[in-house]
Amino acid sequence: MSVFDRDQDDEVARGARAVVVHAETHSGDRRDSDARLEEARGLALAIGIDVQASQAFRVRDRKPATLFGSGQVETIAQLAEDHEAELVIVDNALTPVQQSNLEKATKAKVIDRTGLILEIFGERAATNEGRLQVELAHLDYQAGRLVRSWTHLERQRGGFGFLGGPGETQIEADRRLIRDRMAKIRRELEQVTRTRGLHRARRQRAPWPVIALVGYTNAGKSTLFNWMTGADVMAENLLFATLDPTMRQITLPGLDKAILSDTVGFVSDLPTQLIAAFRATLEEVLSADLIVHVRDIAHPDSEAQRADVLQVLEELNVVGEGVDPAAAVPILEAWNKVDLLDEEAAAHIREVASRHDDVVLVSALTGEGLDVLQRTISQTLTAGADVHVLQLDPADGASLAWLHEHGEVLATAAQADALQVEARLSQSAYARFRARAH
Repeated sequence: MSVFDRDQDDEVARGARAVVVHAETHSGDRRDSDARLEEARGLALAIGIDVQASQAFRVRDRKPATLFGSGQVETIAQLAEDHEAELVIVDNALTPVQQSNLEKATKAKVIDRTGLILEIFGERAATNEGRLQVELAHLDYQAGRLVRSWTHLERQRGGFGFLGGPGETQIEADRRLIRDRMAKIRRELEQVTRTRGLHRARRQRAPWPVIALVGYTNAGKSTLFNWMTGADVMAENLLFATLDPTMRQITLPGLDKAILSDTVGFVSDLPTQLIAAFRATLEEVLSADLIVHVRDIAHPDSEAQRADVLQVLEELNVVGEGVDPAAAVPILEAWNKVDLLDEEAAAHIREVASRHDDVVLVSALTGEGLDVLQRTISQTLTAGADVHVLQLDPADGASLAWLHEHGEVLATAAQADALQVEARLSQSAYARFRARAH
């Protein structure tokens, strides 16, 4: 039986042949079509899809029925047939009607950009929290796309969509049951969020500074995280190689302890369902003392990727006009992958970076600039340090050593029954010293 003759709701296996199409709508996209198509191919590769061909189409007016014009739909159908593709990936958002009509016209399974990203998240989520978030986002996405009734919700499948994933309960057309399931997931996520909040409260009482790594997917965050922590987080040349947040303790110059958090990579046109569902995953960003924005400076769309990351941070109320400047989290940019630049491009990038105090050039692969990055992180975290005059027991050498390790001792003066120490300490270090003294 031809792949085109099968039921459109059947699963498509890993390795499925696919074509990728993109509609140029002139809606203010910061990237050209070639860059969009290349990223869509990368997204498909991330879940094992075999992309046979890709093509962009100029769409002046979005067609309510199919997005593309009738002639373009025929071209897409022919493209799919020529390459024996069982899957058509549309690198745009589709309405349920557009998706259904394109499936009829192409005789292939059709998914849009949102569905593709959801598939990746479904496959990569490793923790219980991640799976719950993915299922909630996918149910929200599927709620408006149910085209027929199923008899029950208990039929098990391997994934949330057309590919295998972390495990899914078959979605039925009964929207009430879907709403019930979504409500149950939200309750479970609230419990996870409360637990994470307790852990965060304990850290703040410590209180160790938290550094959150953020960046566009595949910018090299996990490679940098592994170098700084000695961990072994998955770091591959794949989009969304890391989904679930990972936290490790690190030591920095002048700071005996800090918490480094590796977060999910951002992407342009991040599905709204995921912005809401993964807010808990990004909570470490919301409570961070410093954000290190890791950028792939060798990528031709590095500036557009930067804008996409900042847009997501604005949606999370981390930066933007509505954020109190006094409460704003400082952001340090790590321009990664300088090792991929040729000599001329590297010289230009170094000259540009030298004009900014909040930019450090690094290569997480070769180690170049990472010692400078650590010192800059430390200096940024201790920038608000104040000078304190402290009275120590003359025999308390341990406290004096602690002050040397965690701050800058400016002067000492022996008195009759005490040792007066003048030291510059960050707010967190001073709080820890007071807690230590009591």
